[in-house]
Amino acid sequence: MTTNDTYKSIASASEGLFKDNGSRFIALAYPVESEEEVREIVSLLRKEYHDARHHCYAYRLGVDGAVFRSSDDGEPSGSAGRPILGQIDSAGLSDILVVVVRYFGGIKLGIPGLIRAYKTSTADAISNARVIEKIAGDWYVIEFDYSLMQPVMKMVKELDLPCRAQEFGLQCRMEVRVRKKLEDEFLERTEKLSIFRNLKQ
Repeated sequence: MTTNDTYKSIASASEGLFKDNGSRFIALAYPVESEEEVREIVSLLRKEYHDARHHCYAYRLGVDGAVFRSSDDGEPSGSAGRPILGQIDSAGLSDILVVVVRYFGGIKLGIPGLIRAYKTSTADAISNARVIEKIAGDWYVIEFDYSLMQPVMKMVKELDLPCRAQEFGLQCRMEVRVRKKLEDEFLERTEKLSIFRNLKQ
């Protein structure tokens, strides 16, 4: 398990623009956490910019950036998706999607021109974004008897676990976010306390 559980992403959506020989390249960057989110955003942008010639994109996901993909969407192979992904990687970002919408201006730019256009528009969108540090982790549901409230709250405080959806009664239920490097300790401590815990999907 990786102990380096921090990585860089963007705080919110941003936009970039590049123009060349009448063609417009609108780069749209989004913070994302799943391939499902990527599909939804790409689908929405295809509808919103339905009159554009191409909707090329690239994304990288996760603390180690192991999940990634790039699409040329009809542009010559390697002229669009790869330059977009290259800019994401140059900035050292993950959990990010960049879609570049191209409006054709009537003059062919050639492969070097396309690479420059997709690279420059993506770099512009990234430079307009606020870069943040993210901590990798997972949400867990924990359920426990009210009599265990004190040791549970002590563990939550000591491991600095963000909480949401708390329910307190005879049986208590909480959702806590556990950062990757504390996961082993969290699992060990919940086991010792005989607390039911489940990874939230």
